[in-house]
Amino acid sequence: MNKDIADGKWQQMKGKIQQKWGDLTDDDLDRINGQREEFAGVMKERYGKSKEEAEQEFDKLRNSDI
Repeated sequence: MNKDIADGKWQQMKGKIQQKWGDLTDDDLDRINGQREEFAGVMKERYGKSKEEAEQEFDKLRNSDI
């Protein structure tokens, strides 16, 4: 997957993430920047999710037909 496609996919994921988890800010999403580990950390801070739960959520979004 080239960088342009990955960036486009992340932009689509950001919208889905904001719809599902409204407490995440644009700054949070900029910090995450498509990185699974960063997503897990932010989800733990904001929602108390475990790393495993957050990574599973990220994978579901990434693999879904956005």
